[in-house]
Amino acid sequence: MAIRQIRLWGDPVLRTVTEPVTTFDAEVRALVTDLMDTLLGAPGRAGVAAPQIGVSARVFVFDADGRRGHMVNPTLELSEEWQHGDEGCLSLPELYFPTPRAMHAVARGFDQHGEPLEISGSGFLARALQHETDHLDGRLYIDTLRGDTRRQALRAVRSAPWANPAR
Repeated sequence: MAIRQIRLWGDPVLRTVTEPVTTFDAEVRALVTDLMDTLLGAPGRAGVAAPQIGVSARVFVFDADGRRGHMVNPTLELSEEWQHGDEGCLSLPELYFPTPRAMHAVARGFDQHGEPLEISGSGFLARALQHETDHLDGRLYIDTLRGDTRRQALRAVRSAPWANPAR
């Protein structure tokens, strides 16, 4: 279908809770295709959520740890064990900060045809599932950061050329 433009920090769609998908039709399948095309065309990718291309729908795609797929209307079950590592986001290009996430995640929802779907993952896949689900709830990974790391991230965002195109 199409590679769509990624919305960047400051776009209000990234801070808006998305609408649940209620009809599994050609429009949803086209959205999944556009999301996957966008993901596969992006550098340093692990996932793309619908709000990142300006669509308020609870849909994301992922390509992490050798697994590629999509999820509609996800809910997450997270482990109490934590992992630590750098995280980035296509909506905050070229910025990476240490971000704590649950080590294991189980995402439950539906595929593009409305069939129940469950995806379990650890490590990087678990991180991607959490990151993309956060997008559907109007959160960015830097919202989870605390202390000096958060201050550094916000300074980096404010000084990024894509955040201040007039520079």
